[in-house]
Amino acid sequence: MKISVLAGGKSREREISLRSGKKVYESLKKQGFNVIQVDPDADLISKLKKNKIEVVFNALHGRFGEDGCVQGLLEMAGIPYTGSGVLASALGMNKVAAKRIFQARGIPTPNFFEITDTSNIEKEAQRISRVFPYPLVVKPVSEGSSLGVSVVKEGDNLAGILKAAVDEYKDVFVEEYIKGREVTVGILDEEALPILELKPKAEFYDYKAKYTSGGTEFILPARLSKPLYKRTQEVALAAHRSLFCRGYSRVDIIVGEDHISYVHEINTLPGLTDTSDLPAEAAQAGISFDELILRILQSAFTK
Repeated sequence: MKISVLAGGKSREREISLRSGKKVYESLKKQGFNVIQVDPDADLISKLKKNKIEVVFNALHGRFGEDGCVQGLLEMAGIPYTGSGVLASALGMNKVAAKRIFQARGIPTPNFFEITDTSNIEKEAQRISRVFPYPLVVKPVSEGSSLGVSVVKEGDNLAGILKAAVDEYKDVFVEEYIKGREVTVGILDEEALPILELKPKAEFYDYKAKYTSGGTEFILPARLSKPLYKRTQEVALAAHRSLFCRGYSRVDIIVGEDHISYVHEINTLPGLTDTSDLPAEAAQAGISFDELILRILQSAFTK
């Protein structure tokens, strides 16, 4: 069976995707598979059909690769692919849509405020200041890897930060700041993996902390009491299921000082680089990187 690893693309996470794709390609090659790596463009389906690809391992991150666009193309072409389908991918990429579903399903998530009037940022900033205490968090609606995330403290120019975010990312929202432990929970074959606690050297687990060696201390398993540990895994699995995710995902959570596990977001195509969270969690569960890649590959045929 001929496999294509999709990596690269045109999102802001292109370089991370190329790193993930390289690791996946090397693993599949080592395991004896007939595999090629493809950097997708408008002629993606033609390239796949020309190379007689029978299954796609999707190692794309960010817009166009993780948001349902590529998934829709592959569905129409009848080519099996790893990871979640069109709906789950679109919901997972849109943080506001995901948070609405979490709220409807009773899954804890930080309160948020949508920026709806981009023509009057000063007015929006005043409204936010009346609703949220400082610090608060400004985020793009549809970006991954903590791109564009800002922690805004009292005395900072909130209107200026909002305007810069809107100019750069167009759709942004403001989220309540939850003080607590940053953890992440991988989901594989509908089961929660060991919880990874993240202790970044920066103010929070930003892009640099995620992908720079030594930028974050990884604590496995997370330092949570047994009941809270179990509850956090249950919350992660509930979030995964609420968006109709399939195969695998990674759920980012803040365990607050009130001992509530607040879901920040779901990554439907989590990173598979040397410093990525999901492989570390799998290793803690006794799953080697090669086995992880094989199980993700098998998920393309168990939908």
